[in-house]
Amino acid sequence: MSPATPSTYRDSGVDIEAGDALVQAIAPAAGATRRPGTMGGLGGFGALFDLKAAGLRDPILVSSTDGVGTKLMLAIETGQHDTVGIDLVAMCVNDLVVQGAEPLFFLDYFATGQLSVADAARVVGGIAEGCRLCGAALVGGETAEMPGMYAPGHYDLAGFAVGAAERGALLPHGITPGDTILGLPSSGVHSNGFSLVRGIARAASLGWADPCPFQPGSTLGEALMTPTRLYVQPLLALHRAGLLKGAAHITGGGLPGNLPRILPPGTRAAIDGNSWTVPPVFAWLAQTGDVTTEEMLRVFNCGIGMALVVGNAASATALLSELGEPFFVIGRIEAAGSQATESQAGATNAGVRFASLPRLGG
Repeated sequence: MSPATPSTYRDSGVDIEAGDALVQAIAPAAGATRRPGTMGGLGGFGALFDLKAAGLRDPILVSSTDGVGTKLMLAIETGQHDTVGIDLVAMCVNDLVVQGAEPLFFLDYFATGQLSVADAARVVGGIAEGCRLCGAALVGGETAEMPGMYAPGHYDLAGFAVGAAERGALLPHGITPGDTILGLPSSGVHSNGFSLVRGIARAASLGWADPCPFQPGSTLGEALMTPTRLYVQPLLALHRAGLLKGAAHITGGGLPGNLPRILPPGTRAAIDGNSWTVPPVFAWLAQTGDVTTEEMLRVFNCGIGMALVVGNAASATALLSELGEPFFVIGRIEAAGSQATESQAGATNAGVRFASLPRLGG
């Protein structure tokens, strides 16, 4: 009699040879991310890294893990798999650098129902490119093929980054009233709020292949798939120059939810919402989805992907200009409860006071 169960792993939906082919396909891209401290290559049971060879004397390890959220649905539905890996790296390493850490190495987890070597190689190629841009080594990862767990063509991603800072160089440190808050612009929505983005597009009867209402010459999907910016190099430059007191990666929760995380007790951030240029995607989302400005600020970055606290604003902005890094002066640190906050126009939210709100059209 024939066996009641499949006789091979491939018959059950798992192709070991495809996994081996993916490792071979991504090896050159991963190899291009080697940096001082990297030991060995892909294929071992674990990755090794030499902190001494990386030039660290008394290091504190800093780690971060994150994903891309439902932006993956856009990648899957549009077939644009090349940049979502950059998003993955950025979501992790941007969280490392705000603590004063230099990203050292990165690992990824890619899970799918049935492995497409071509699509997975494009995803991991983006991960390698993100690692290259921020100076981290792609030292390994896991490819999980799990039939029945995912719809055909779907996959999930997670990233794991490890960095290090010298013991006395961790951030935030020394933030006081009077310090200046700088904003580094985002490239768009980045990788947060896509459940709302998808709902707004669906309610407007727009498909990802339709012309983009806010970016002429692109489809809606192309515009929304713009990858998350990597802020590692400018922040490390400011930190090494002794000019950075703190930084907040503006992800889910927006400025009101993330900036207070770095502020010491008794202080708040006073933000001028008219001080930066808001990318048109946010006005489109607010107007098309009838989303209030307060909700937009709570869900999206609204044009500021990284907020920096500096004491010497002149020197910090001069260095950013020298690096070719655009910036906005968006506010300052003040003592909590100072300057008749309650009577001033604007909104206050647990550590952030908006003297004026950005014009989003919601």
